[in-house]
Amino acid sequence: MDLLLKAEEFEKRPMSHMSTSDRVEASREAKQLVLAINEIYKKTKDSKLMDAMKRITVKKRKIEKRLKGTPLI
Repeated sequence: MDLLLKAEEFEKRPMSHMSTSDRVEASREAKQLVLAINEIYKKTKDSKLMDAMKRITVKKRKIEKRLKGTPLI
């Protein structure tokens, strides 16, 4: 399960002091990881895979929230 190791490494990576391009790259990496894990999950229905996808998605949403900024109104 190389994907789970990549997912774990992604989760442990610090997200502070990232440039905008680093955030975009991290967001794309998270999307790629989730899609790859999802393909395996469809076949196996392993709950560990679903948990990993959920954790990555939470981190991805935080990154994207920072990219988009807060609304002015």
